[in-house]
Amino acid sequence: MASIISMKALLESGVHFGHRTNKWNPAMRPYIFTERNGIHIIDLQQTVKSLTQVYQLISKTVAEGGTVLFVGTKRQAQETIKEEAMRCGMPYVTERWLPGTLTNWVTIFDRIQEMERLERMHETGEIERITKKEALLVDREITRLNIRLNGIRNMKRLPELVFIVDVMREDTAVLEANSKDIPVIALVDTNCDPGGVDYVIPSNDDAIRAIKLLVGKVADAVLEGKAMRKDEESEAESAEAAGLAAPAARIPRRQMLEEEVDDESLLGESTLAKLTGRVDLVEEVEAEVVAAEVETKEVKTRAKAVKAETVEVEPEVVEAEAETVEVEPEVVEAEAETVEVEPEVVEAEVETIEVEPEVVEAEVETKVVKKKAKAVKAEAVEVETETEESTTDKSE
Repeated sequence: MASIISMKALLESGVHFGHRTNKWNPAMRPYIFTERNGIHIIDLQQTVKSLTQVYQLISKTVAEGGTVLFVGTKRQAQETIKEEAMRCGMPYVTERWLPGTLTNWVTIFDRIQEMERLERMHETGEIERITKKEALLVDREITRLNIRLNGIRNMKRLPELVFIVDVMREDTAVLEANSKDIPVIALVDTNCDPGGVDYVIPSNDDAIRAIKLLVGKVADAVLEGKAMRKDEESEAESAEAAGLAAPAARIPRRQMLEEEVDDESLLGESTLAKLTGRVDLVEEVEAEVVAAEVETKEVKTRAKAVKAETVEVEPEVVEAEAETVEVEPEVVEAEAETVEVEPEVVEAEVETIEVEPEVVEAEVETKVVKKKAKAVKAEAVEVETETEESTTDKSE
């Protein structure tokens, strides 16, 4: 990877000078080369490497149609940022960073449109139809908006990259870019925190010469990307023009035929054979369809004949039902005879119910006798035990 800047140019511009050692940020330790006379010296090899990487990233982004927002509100960087951004045609912020420039872009864009509307009042002469006091207020509002929004008036959407000088001063811009997932490229000195920066360029952010050198390289990267995009667009246009011209040359002019020509004279033998084969298949399919229709008609006539036969059979079924109705009175008489027999069965059941109490009394008497027998057996057992005890006493 060839470097885009020499170490000598960085040394001459004072890019290697950092802040005093008592003001350093420990997060910048990897980018510090050494300490001399109480001042940190930045590692310029990392500066060259980072600047080359950023240069290629910006060129690629701009070539794809992206934009880079230049931000630098400190006095040493204001003029340089404005000049280089205007040279490469990119938006910039050199006055106070308006909170919400990225996170609340809709409101900021509305204010830009309001500024343009007020400026059109001067162009159209509408401002002459209002009072002097109102015109004075309009001019003050235009001046106020111009100071804060003039650099981003041509920015129609959020940028793809944000380039910042001194991230300690522009901490709000870094936070907004991080919240919107916009990559941040920044010149970071030894007293700054590189935590929110995606592409760190370790350098002196206080020397005007150092800022001018590095910002100029970033603007050159933007111009290179625009040139690449123009080349691609011109190649695409030439390819489109060639693509449109070539088919126009290949298409012959149509000749109008006065007489009609048969297919046999225009088509070959193989295509004619295929066409005739397809015609034969179509004829066979049509014949099968006609045969199927004839079969369906025959089936319908048979179904009508069957229905007529069923209609003739129905009167015989009615006569059979009438005979069954005549037989039913005989069945009713048989049921009446069974009803007459049933009273005799009821009387027999009553007699059995009268006999049952006597049986119950006999069962009770047998139970009483069994209990008495058990009592007598128990007394006999007690007597036997007493006699055994008395005999044992005598023997002793």
